[in-house]
Amino acid sequence: MKKFLPLLLIIFLITGCGSDDDKIKIGTIKYLNVSEEAFSQLYEKSRVTDSDTAKYKYIFFDNINSMTAALQAGQIDAMSIYESVANYIAVRNNNVEWTIEQPVLIDLFCCAMREEDAELRNEFNFAIKEMTADGTLSHFVKTYINDFTRNETPSVISLPTFYNAPMIRIGVTGDLPMLDYIRPDGMPAGFNTALLAEVSKRIEKNFVFVQVESGARAAALSSKEVDVIFWAVVPQTEGVPPDFDKPDGVILTEPYFSDDIVHVKLRK
Repeated sequence: MKKFLPLLLIIFLITGCGSDDDKIKIGTIKYLNVSEEAFSQLYEKSRVTDSDTAKYKYIFFDNINSMTAALQAGQIDAMSIYESVANYIAVRNNNVEWTIEQPVLIDLFCCAMREEDAELRNEFNFAIKEMTADGTLSHFVKTYINDFTRNETPSVISLPTFYNAPMIRIGVTGDLPMLDYIRPDGMPAGFNTALLAEVSKRIEKNFVFVQVESGARAAALSSKEVDVIFWAVVPQTEGVPPDFDKPDGVILTEPYFSDDIVHVKLRK
């Protein structure tokens, strides 16, 4: 019997220790300052309760289209996405449903800029605080996210133009409809354009939109392809570092939106 022990030990080490095959695979949009492995470890700890012994593996995707395709193909078991985005997806796909996970996980949304653009960040902060105080921001959230009929296409919102003012390139992804939305014709529209048009008006600088992939946001900012990324998130989950989406050399504005994280799954 003893001669079989080394073989059994090898089999255990290969198949019984840390295999991903028995884990629940969850897709999520790539965070910019954390690895898949570290993210999985931290969020597994935050989600597991005394009655929940499941193991989770989070898989990063550069954009929502590839993540949705992976769900439909059975390559992942669920998508970890924001409630506003889950509502948008569910309206367009009858074979999916979403659930709020416990404990509830929340992210705050900010604009991201390079450290040397602190003056621009301060101008954004001033505009965001003003819009919060006078009700403009809550109006945009209600109009373009909470109340928007998601089987319609929002109209394009024109950006203001200021003579001889600086041109600021804003990176948008289209990967968080209706928060960050790009129409089928390639034009940004909805909440992102409404908010940024209002910021442009208040700080009197010209904005131009540049579409980038979610996973390439940091590279677009550091290479100066864009000056501002419309969204970066700050996790509000206990025990999770707040800089998951803020690489070195990046600064964030005041938050302009918050949303719960939910899981989108295929209907059984």
